[in-house]
Amino acid sequence: MANNISLIVGREFRARVRKKSFIITTLLMPVLMIGLMVAPALIMEYSQGEQKRIAVIDESGLVAPQLQSDEAMAFETIDLAVEEARNSLADHFAILYIGSDILSNPSNVRLYANASTSIMLEEQITSQIEQVIENEKLKAYQIDNLDQILAEVETHVSMQTFRNDKTEEEAQSGQSSIVATALGYILGFVLYMFLLIYGAMVMQSVIEEKNSRVLEVMVSSVKPFQLMMGKILGVASVAIVQVAIWGVLIFGVGSFVLPQLMPAEAMMGAEAMEAGVATNVDPEMLQVVSAMTDSAYLAKIFICLILFVFGGFLLYSAMFAAIGSAVDSVQDAQQLQTPVMLPIILGLLMMLAVINDPNSPIAFWFSVIPFTSPIVMMARIPYDIPMWEIVLSLVLLYASFMVMVWLAAKIYRVGIFMYGKKPSLKELWKWMRYKY
Repeated sequence: MANNISLIVGREFRARVRKKSFIITTLLMPVLMIGLMVAPALIMEYSQGEQKRIAVIDESGLVAPQLQSDEAMAFETIDLAVEEARNSLADHFAILYIGSDILSNPSNVRLYANASTSIMLEEQITSQIEQVIENEKLKAYQIDNLDQILAEVETHVSMQTFRNDKTEEEAQSGQSSIVATALGYILGFVLYMFLLIYGAMVMQSVIEEKNSRVLEVMVSSVKPFQLMMGKILGVASVAIVQVAIWGVLIFGVGSFVLPQLMPAEAMMGAEAMEAGVATNVDPEMLQVVSAMTDSAYLAKIFICLILFVFGGFLLYSAMFAAIGSAVDSVQDAQQLQTPVMLPIILGLLMMLAVINDPNSPIAFWFSVIPFTSPIVMMARIPYDIPMWEIVLSLVLLYASFMVMVWLAAKIYRVGIFMYGKKPSLKELWKWMRYKY
């Protein structure tokens, strides 16, 4: 039995690893992940367009002189009536009108645009006007050196977070919520992607082999259960190899490349923070640098990722294989896929609750329920949750796989010989109750 399964695993593994799509995906995915993180900043940087000229009609005489032009907007004070300006200044982006009673009536502001505006542009204009009005109201109190006082009072607080349930050595370096949130979101999304892509790959492979009648030939030499397990483990090994390659790349970048690229001041500050020495560098940035260059932290994340990718894939691929054996085409599988897809989507939604509060009851329970635990638990692990919760989640996940593969095998035994009819969920339930 073990020899038959190993032969099928080897065949499935070689067939997929040799594909150009596997090599391209393995090499490009880290680049795409970095691109997804950098893209929003680039889009914001290059989506502003040309500088917009805005003519200002200020009847109060207080606001216009204090409006600050920038790369996005250029303010020009004019001495025209509103209607005349609207008719004659078609070459301007907009006309901004400010009423004479702006201090007592802050709503007496109107923007006449010659083209559609954006929420961000309107917010930038109103925020400047609000700041001017607030400053003018403060001047009414006739406080000497008001600007100097405000500058001295303005304070920015950078807070470091430490864990009381850690040893003194472990608690020397703070825990960065920024790193935990970013990693939690990325890891949860990676699990979501793997479950969908590789689970569907197993289902499609079974459907293709069933339609070509290859399965009928293969079951004459191996049992249906061995065939299903070999296919599941073969595709799982491909997923694990891909994750392992990504893990090595990330581990190498974090341990060896990143320290060389970081400014010397940041690296020295991170080392000083770990040693408990005070430093003038932003503590939040130091926590980020410390976490991303911590080999032990990265190794823990990588090992947990491997375990949950493997366990989650085994659980869901058994269900996808059962669905593939019961239908003749991918189109017929859509209806049967719904009950399998819902927990995966639910896990992705629960990931948002984890980011909001990783220790909430809902986050805990969805991270131990096997159908959602791969995604939700991987989103919680960067927050340094207790190890017993991770172990409990893994035990339940792998135990559920054993039960699910036993049930899926019953559907698989019947389904691979059924043609021309799409079974209902009720019929699938009957197949699972058959005794062999």
